[in-house]
Amino acid sequence: MNKIASIIMTLGLIIALGIIFFGKENSNSEPAQNVEIKNGIQYVTVVAKGGYSQNVSTAQAEIPTKLIMKTNGAYDCSASLVIRSIGYQKILPQTGKEVIDLGTPKAGQLFQGVCNMGMYSFKINFI
Repeated sequence: MNKIASIIMTLGLIIALGIIFFGKENSNSEPAQNVEIKNGIQYVTVVAKGGYSQNVSTAQAEIPTKLIMKTNGAYDCSASLVIRSIGYQKILPQTGKEVIDLGTPKAGQLFQGVCNMGMYSFKINFI
């Protein structure tokens, strides 16, 4: 076996072990676990507290979509949310939820939310 083939096999093994031990990263081809469709409306849930969790989501295009921002004791800048593409800027409640209408996004459209200081962000990709 030549040196290049050996390196390729080693890299493949490292990637496979990473997937087994750390789980598969959310790709652009499958919906994120924080996305659900109920009664023809798609809901994407993001938690704001010390950053944003799920920081990358993939959702279906061409479906009316609402973003649900959940907080539970969010006293940091993640509670000050800006989504420039829809002109949204608001301080979220310290505990509670805020529902934001994203309309009916098209395939390839990206929504990015950031805190007012630019320290934390999240993205929603539509496929």
